[in-house]
Amino acid sequence: MKLRDELPVDHRLATVYRVGAALCGVILLVFACLGFADGLGFFETDGARVAGLSSNGLLSLISLCVGLLLLGGAVVGGNVASTLNMIVGATFVLSGFVHLFLLDRPANILDFSMSNVVFSFVMGLLIVTFGMYGRVSGGLPHDNPYWRSRHPEQARREAEAAVPALSGGVNPRPRRAISARRAPRPSGRP
Repeated sequence: MKLRDELPVDHRLATVYRVGAALCGVILLVFACLGFADGLGFFETDGARVAGLSSNGLLSLISLCVGLLLLGGAVVGGNVASTLNMIVGATFVLSGFVHLFLLDRPANILDFSMSNVVFSFVMGLLIVTFGMYGRVSGGLPHDNPYWRSRHPEQARREAEAAVPALSGGVNPRPRRAISARRAPRPSGRP
């Protein structure tokens, strides 16, 4: 059994994953379009600013690709969007750390400045939060598909206990206990 089989198509978590991917994807697309509109050189590192961040053509192209990827994940939705959000978010955070060490060095081909590093951290944490929402926590409710996947035996027991209540029937275990109490006792009389 695969986890994607456990997540209903209309589960409310799918909406969170889609909205998160779409929101962050649109932000990156706007940044990319502004970079392309300014006509920045592909490998320029002269500190050209777009929306308060330093940028060049390569960074705009990467932002465009990642934004489209997130929008694609939003269209697909479900576990795909969630997993994609976690991977892209972690990549953004990792990029922030890498570029923190590359500031003011020739290897900084994306022309990152400190504002870009902060943006990378914030955007990465935002995206990864959207991806992990309802998926990673010690206090997930028992109707959560991820909790059921991690605790299959307990989920099965809870589902079996809920079936008689939902079908209007009576749980057979209490019925036996009641009938055993009502059974006539043999008396010592002949």
